[in-house]
Amino acid sequence: MFSRGLLNSSRFVRRCHGTHSIHTNHQALANAVKTPRVQVRLLSTEIKEAIDKAVESSKVVLFMKGTPEFPQCGFSRATIQILGQQGVDPEVFAAYNVLEDPELREGIKEYSSWPTIPQLYVNKEFVGGCDIIMSMSKSGELAELLESSGALIPEEEEAPGSADVKVSERS
Repeated sequence: MFSRGLLNSSRFVRRCHGTHSIHTNHQALANAVKTPRVQVRLLSTEIKEAIDKAVESSKVVLFMKGTPEFPQCGFSRATIQILGQQGVDPEVFAAYNVLEDPELREGIKEYSSWPTIPQLYVNKEFVGGCDIIMSMSKSGELAELLESSGALIPEEEEAPGSADVKVSERS
């Protein structure tokens, strides 16, 4: 699904250095040979559109390993716990299990330019991974963001123990 290509070092060097002298080109080529080739990944249109649709599906979207009920890594579990403690409304929350689809798992990393999972989006904007969510939770920034986005359970609906909100999975 993903197109992969290698940057042609010699063509790149010629474009960057021109043909000022044979010595310059040979030296540049020698340096380019010593330098590892750059791997370029391209996110397929199909995967990008699917991720766009997922990110737009709810106010709060989490790409995670596992499901909210059964997280498959400690970072995904911690993120779900934080969102529950914050009082995220299950009606505006969607979770996507990246373990079910290898293209989604790699694609979401390319989409956000973020190398790890989980990844949280609020109002279609990438917020970050578990470390950033934890930091924002401790500082109060996450509560402000979720409140301003209308992602929290309305106070009149909150019941005792609502910090243990059960969020559901969407596929």
